[in-house]
Amino acid sequence: MDASQPDAPGLSNAELVQLHIRVIALENLVIALLANASESQLAQAREMATYISPRPGFTPHPLTIGAAAEMLHLVDRAGHFRDPPQA
Repeated sequence: MDASQPDAPGLSNAELVQLHIRVIALENLVIALLANASESQLAQAREMATYISPRPGFTPHPLTIGAAAEMLHLVDRAGHFRDPPQA
């Protein structure tokens, strides 16, 4: 760890539970917003996931790989709540 960065105190179990609850709430809000997003906005979300994925010549980081996959998963989950295309 960088010496200029102070160590963050550990989180208590209660704080971890609250953080988990907030993440679940935010995921569901994002899904709701993506369900009404335009095709270009969905494409932009997918592009951002690709952008944060490891590029050739860079060291892949498991958290970044997981974040990119989760972004795509959220877009996919929102698809279940989108109106079917009009014929």
